[in-house]
Amino acid sequence: MTLLDRDAGLVQAAAALVSGSESGKTPVSASLAPINAAWLCVVASLGLALLGVHAIDVAQQLEPAGRADLASEAARQLVFVIIGLIAAVLVALPHYKIAGYLAWPALVGCIGLLVFLLVPAVPTSIVAPRNGARAWIDVGPIDFQPSEVTKIAFVLVVAMYLRFRRKHRTLRGLVVPGLIAAVPVGLITLQPDLGTSSLFVPALFAMLIAAGAKLRHLGLIVLCAALAAPAAYPLLKDHQKERLVAMVLQFQGDTSTAGDINYQSLTAQRLIGAGGAGGHEDATARTLIHYNRLPERHNDMVFAVIVNRFGFVGGLVVLGLYGLWIAGALLTAGACRDPLGRIIAVGLCAFVFAQAVVNIGMNIGVLPIIGITLPFVSYGGSSMVTSWLMTGLVMSVALHPARPPYRPSFEYDDDDRGGDGAYGKSAGFGGRALTRVG
Repeated sequence: MTLLDRDAGLVQAAAALVSGSESGKTPVSASLAPINAAWLCVVASLGLALLGVHAIDVAQQLEPAGRADLASEAARQLVFVIIGLIAAVLVALPHYKIAGYLAWPALVGCIGLLVFLLVPAVPTSIVAPRNGARAWIDVGPIDFQPSEVTKIAFVLVVAMYLRFRRKHRTLRGLVVPGLIAAVPVGLITLQPDLGTSSLFVPALFAMLIAAGAKLRHLGLIVLCAALAAPAAYPLLKDHQKERLVAMVLQFQGDTSTAGDINYQSLTAQRLIGAGGAGGHEDATARTLIHYNRLPERHNDMVFAVIVNRFGFVGGLVVLGLYGLWIAGALLTAGACRDPLGRIIAVGLCAFVFAQAVVNIGMNIGVLPIIGITLPFVSYGGSSMVTSWLMTGLVMSVALHPARPPYRPSFEYDDDDRGGDGAYGKSAGFGGRALTRVG
């Protein structure tokens, strides 16, 4: 497409928009798009959530199914699913740009809550440490985890910052996005919650790549971080060091810590292996899980419960549902002509993908146990509602297509050195080729 053809197309689109407005009719582009790829995210979210309710019930009650009541944790989880679904609807219907305008106040509020968690003077009746981490605020009948909502606020702020800029195409231009991430990451790490804080980095990188950042710059940052990692080891807390050492011992085949630091990991692996190809009957699975005493079996290690109950096939179903969610988010991002919506969908997708990968890796013993929930599946109100809010935002991006004339969204030549216009020199295609180094 030549520059003249593109300008002619923009003029025609603008004329159609004006014509629709003058005739008193709403232009097609301004209406909702009810048929879209984000429905894949909704279907996957429902499937994962209902599977999680059943897995929590299996993990928490020894008696077999066939009764009217659920385990108390499973019943509360079902309530969280309903609340999350309502929250997703409330977020999906308004235009996602409204959420973008509220991004900075939301992030400031989240940072304030993260600071509040770290104040020693706050009584334990409000902030009670769990497993050594000050990560939850007791608000009566429920506990609120600010770091979960911070993930969404972070994505919105970075999306708002990158949408009309191109400074991130330079190495120095990556400083500001890095600083935006550093504040919540630092505060969450101090709780300490190394698991949640580690998710912000892949999310940031995904949004930068979607916005056209050069891969060689990001690769250089990753290389420097990898080289500096050994120097950060002495700064870790004792239990964090033990987790890393325990994982190394597992890889070496050393079972000396099977009854100590590696008990949780090895027990999860045994339950996963016992599930076989098709899993166990309900009563058998409940008995195995009950008497193996797997810690956090309703929360961080719920994937082991699912595989024990439904076998290898059940594990593949979980992976397939996450693949469906990710596909829906990426298809939504690819179809979005607005830079803000595109980055929001990619950032949320990166959070769900990274969190699922780390949690499943913990369960099968290839990653250290760092306390990360499985999105939509693990027990917890903050995690469940946040996951559904992510689904709602992706749906909002899909429901509200951009109105013409369109502003080009991150279309770059790999070797542009400045280019023309706000986004640089057009590469002649929508989106950035992820397989080519910028």
